[in-house]
Amino acid sequence: MKRVVITGAGTVNALGRNVPDTLEAMREGRCGIGELDIPDIDRLSVKIGAQVKGFTAENHFNRQQMSLYDRFTQFTLLSAREAIAQSGLEFAGELAARSGVVLGNSGGGMTTLDENYRSVYEEGKNRVHPFVVPKLMNNAAASHVSMEFNLKGPAFTVASACASSNHAMAQAFQMVHGGMAPVMVTGGSESMLCFGGVKAWEGLRVMSKDACRPFSANRNGMVQGEGAGVFVFEDYDHARARGAEILAEVAGFAMSSDASDIVMPSKQGAARAIAGALADARIDRSEVQYINAHGTGTAANDKTECAAVADVFGPYADSLMISSTKSMHGHLIGGTGAVELLACIMALRDGIVAPTIGYEEPDPECALDVVPNQAREAKVSVALSNAFAFGGLNAVLALRKV
Repeated sequence: MKRVVITGAGTVNALGRNVPDTLEAMREGRCGIGELDIPDIDRLSVKIGAQVKGFTAENHFNRQQMSLYDRFTQFTLLSAREAIAQSGLEFAGELAARSGVVLGNSGGGMTTLDENYRSVYEEGKNRVHPFVVPKLMNNAAASHVSMEFNLKGPAFTVASACASSNHAMAQAFQMVHGGMAPVMVTGGSESMLCFGGVKAWEGLRVMSKDACRPFSANRNGMVQGEGAGVFVFEDYDHARARGAEILAEVAGFAMSSDASDIVMPSKQGAARAIAGALADARIDRSEVQYINAHGTGTAANDKTECAAVADVFGPYADSLMISSTKSMHGHLIGGTGAVELLACIMALRDGIVAPTIGYEEPDPECALDVVPNQAREAKVSVALSNAFAFGGLNAVLALRKV
């Protein structure tokens, strides 16, 4: 089996339009959550989100491309450009034929859907643009990445709600690990910060109206974000032979299903995924220093996740650092695991653990080291990235310093 390493990373999110700016914001504990700038905000009870503000798509894409690219696809393509540029790869010949792209996404072209519902139902128009369907479909971003970079191998999209990115990256890892592809472009994206997207989430009554405070006793819900994270997963020998810079090694992963409730998480399901990732990576629980938590800021998720971590790590749980960067960049739903992977890479490469900001009151049911409010310098050689989705779908990635 092949070792799998990360040789490129790219992102667009509320903290930054690229990886360096995003990591700087994480180090500083900067919050990207603010008042939303969207139509009909006065009709929403939740008026905040981690929005990519001031983004002008016309600066990056021509008119023809704009007719095909929903906002989530735009974020994905810009992130892929950054990641592939950093990797130094050019896809041609056999490399192009065997390399592919697998991305995570949950809502698809929600902005396109919202705009066209308005056009038909509010404005009474009887026609929509002929490219509405290819623009809003969940696989649009993966398809356009494959076309822009000549990736002719496996290409598809994974949709598993909040675990979509981790499930996608796990599939990419497996393809490189098993020798199916020498390189896979992977990650995820989401852009649901439109009237219809926020209004739908309001109905669940899990949204905060003021801030995201994971693990804090006074937390009152999650905050949506938007953006993308894209990575280049590469066969270690292939990367080393061409002298590529290696950001981290993807050492293993595991997936599980709670098989119990559509919205309430299960400690047992989360624990199986965490323990499975350690077993797949052949990592002892005593070797892990950092976990990037799912950490949504809802009582159900935070308490369940902390209980699962405590069960798996036992006496080693107290020495773990576990933080939720959703407190800064919001919950990107299908794209969230991809942006969170950047925090794991920063911990492994730079020895900087991103904080859980907004932490105000200790919760006895979340009695772990949640790295409150300020980033921390620490030696990290092994990190985990947790994702636990509605539907009871869990995916955990294990990363190692190279």
